Amino acid sequence: QVQLQESGPGLVKPSQMLSLACTVSGDSITTAYYTWSWIRQPPGKGLEWMGAIAYDGSTYYSPSLKSRASISRDTSKNQFSLQLSSVTPEDTAIYYCAAKQDSYDLRSGYGYWGQGTQVTVSS
Repeated sequence: QVQLQESGPGLVKPSQMLSLACTVSGDSITTAYYTWSWIRQPPGKGLEWMGAIAYDGSTYYSPSLKSRASISRDTSKNQFSLQLSSVTPEDTAIYYCAAKQDSYDLRSGYGYWGQGTQVTVSS
């Protein structure tokens, strides 16, 4: 059973960088054909897929965030990470890491989720 756990600061100042990590247990992040994603939910809004890193290290991003988001991985720690630059209060959300074992329709179909971590952007 794959388990995911998000970690990172709960408060980030505007214009700074948001950095989150997702630690995976139960399987390796390099196991075929997993897709590992970051998904967020702003207050009062629906889920927004932000981007993903595949089992082979390929990365994919939402067009709306591509210029600010970066997803990477550390295979030695079995972790993948999100960096979001130049944050504004509109980036306040619950951030989830999620996984599925296919690469179809990256925006949906995730069966494994972390519990989510609240990130607030405020001075």
